[in-house]
Amino acid sequence: MKKIIIAIAVLVTGSNSIAQKNAVNKLTEGLKTEAAKNIQSGYDNYKKIALNIWGYAEVGYKEIKSSALLQNTLQQNGFTVQAGVAGMPTAFVATYGSGSPVIGILAEYDALPGLSQDSVAAKTTLANKTSAHACGHHLFGTGSVAAGIAIKQLLQAGKIKGTIKVFGCPAEEGGSGKVYMVREGLFNNVDVVLHWHPDDNNAVTYSSALANKSAKFRFYGIASHAAGSPEQGRSALDGVEAMDHMVNMMREHIPQETRIHYVITNGGKAPNVVPEFAEVYYYVRHPERAFAVSIFDRVAKAAEGAALGTDTKMDYEIIGGTHDLLINKTLAAAMQINLEKVGGVIYTADEIAYAKKIQSTLINKTVAIDSAAVVKALHTEKNQGSTDVGDVSYAVPTVGLSAATWVPGTTGHSWQAVACGATDIGIKGMMVAAKTISFTAIDLFLNPALITKAKEELISSKGDYQYKALLGDRKPALNYRD
Repeated sequence: MKKIIIAIAVLVTGSNSIAQKNAVNKLTEGLKTEAAKNIQSGYDNYKKIALNIWGYAEVGYKEIKSSALLQNTLQQNGFTVQAGVAGMPTAFVATYGSGSPVIGILAEYDALPGLSQDSVAAKTTLANKTSAHACGHHLFGTGSVAAGIAIKQLLQAGKIKGTIKVFGCPAEEGGSGKVYMVREGLFNNVDVVLHWHPDDNNAVTYSSALANKSAKFRFYGIASHAAGSPEQGRSALDGVEAMDHMVNMMREHIPQETRIHYVITNGGKAPNVVPEFAEVYYYVRHPERAFAVSIFDRVAKAAEGAALGTDTKMDYEIIGGTHDLLINKTLAAAMQINLEKVGGVIYTADEIAYAKKIQSTLINKTVAIDSAAVVKALHTEKNQGSTDVGDVSYAVPTVGLSAATWVPGTTGHSWQAVACGATDIGIKGMMVAAKTISFTAIDLFLNPALITKAKEELISSKGDYQYKALLGDRKPALNYRD
């Protein structure tokens, strides 16, 4: 008799547990539907904000209008905004709510220099424009703000409890803005961070990012008449070119996963004047941060040798440094479910015609246009780029997605990406990201066990490593784009 009573109790308990789970699922799905409707209802407003930032096209640490627009949007929606954080005038933290959990959303808004493009499907330079959103950060910032506001509305209505924070992150493109925010401890009390990035596909991946260390190497020589008295001069440009030659020879003797790129930012002013100053800007990347640092040190040695050989002087300034990205599979699996729930981007007939014109200008014309509507399965891809989100991932469990804001086959940092970002193709992709982030945040607010598991995974992934910024203790390089 006693065994039967115990068995009945187990069945009843199990039944209650199932009922409770179903009730939670129903609540969760209802809140996600509400968040999606709130985001979609703001389509025209968020499109206007994104296109304004696209038009501003402000480079790293110069995003005065872009940052102000996002801050004002958040303030108007009830957020408390702390501006100028971590020594960066265009960085901010916007907060709504109180208590735990604390969920953070990253927002970016810097443009790239050296690009200019209209929204049309042909290479068309805009007058008086020397920078552009070729990486879609105007969409990134706006979409993240949209997601934050959707969560704020649920908090305000008392349907979830906790705190939402939107982190305004400047200068991702080489300026390492988030590194200073991590170093300042701004993520110390955050439970999970969510982010996204524009792309030509919809995906959550197990892929990391390349650690990156960058610097400007400056050579100082002696000016002289290049024809009349060249022996009296010492060419700073010779120093730069000698360094570049040695680094290019070094490529044979470094791990093949390494990426080294440079641009000569100053090579002199006139051919008949021996350049007394020259500068070259280097990036060194590798999947493992230790290799990135050690290879950078070899590049610095090449610079020292170049100065010695050309009888010039040299110094260098560390501009940026970012960690590899720690993947959190617990969070990735949760975000994947939500991305699949939201779905991809469906083009209208006019957008298909536009996409075909864009694709005709691409080297890779084989990607199906309708793949923008597809959500890829959770997978791993080869490391390709670098991001200062990597440093955030060492401080707090972090997860992100890519959304199809560009015509399939389009690469970032191209005029085609700039053009797509000012169309409804870009805006639709932005809305996919905003909804997916809001859905994932809702899961985190309602499921403390998900946060606990994500934190345990982060601790395991870090092991004994004690975080240290690769850029050292330098202050933000606010003028690195000058």
